[in-house]
Amino acid sequence: MTAAPKIAVVGSINVDIVVRAPRLPKPGETVHGDSFAMTLGGKGANQAVAAARLGGDVAFLARTGADDFGAFARKQLERFELCTRFVSRSASTGTGIATIGVDSAGQNAITIVAGANATLAAGDVEAVAETIRGAGAVLLQCEVPLAVSLAAARIARQAGVPVIFDPAPVPDEGIAAFTGLVDYLTPNETEAARLTGLPVTTRGEALVAARALRAQGFPAVIVKCGGNGLAFATADSEGEQGPIPVIVEDTVAAGDSFNAGLAVALASPRPFGVALGWARAAGALAVTRKGAAEAAPTAAEVAALLARHGLEA
Repeated sequence: MTAAPKIAVVGSINVDIVVRAPRLPKPGETVHGDSFAMTLGGKGANQAVAAARLGGDVAFLARTGADDFGAFARKQLERFELCTRFVSRSASTGTGIATIGVDSAGQNAITIVAGANATLAAGDVEAVAETIRGAGAVLLQCEVPLAVSLAAARIARQAGVPVIFDPAPVPDEGIAAFTGLVDYLTPNETEAARLTGLPVTTRGEALVAARALRAQGFPAVIVKCGGNGLAFATADSEGEQGPIPVIVEDTVAAGDSFNAGLAVALASPRPFGVALGWARAAGALAVTRKGAAEAAPTAAEVAALLARHGLEA
């Protein structure tokens, strides 16, 4: 039996408070909602859960508060059979919170309060240094202090472990500090536009932005364009790919499932082209369900979707 690919995730854990309404309110406006839910979220937790559901052996470094929200988050991680060994508690700061509005088309608007996520420090990464060195891929984002992600990226780089970096949300200081430390940069179109100063409204423009980010020192760039597909540029190839057609229910955390799919496939290991198909399928399946972490697909579901579209799994 083949061993599960080892994935290290360093990032945020939030409790998502999700309100669904026919449309998102304009500034100063009140809109009647249809439903309310409280779920596990945070880009780190979303990617960790998705990687585990896709068959990865996941180590997750994160921090909650020592509050009821933190207890809820831990129970959800355990429900998804994720080890909480490296999920610490802050005694002084509450658990991170995200308020999420979702409209009838599945589009979302999100406000985040970092809470305990902001108390992680570079020194905390040392607790998982050996785990990072032994991983097949490392997943990083920008919902914890950049020093934390940088510390993890440096450990991975020294060990030759591929780093997949989701620059979301884009930090005010930019991401130049990650040059030379990241193997795969995966912004969405909004993030790519902010990082390059270029318009990114079509796949063609996304490809131009991907090339520009490669020129900034990131060897492989994938610009995620949601329902419009993606564009990618690497040292060996570049191109555009349309979306895998699905019925959209909710776009929350689709990008997190995409990144998890990429990580698990690369760590398996699969070639980049096949891994990109895994990422596309994982992201596509995630939008067919409500929620964040709970929307992540399984490896069998990804393989089935790829097979239906004649794509290699």
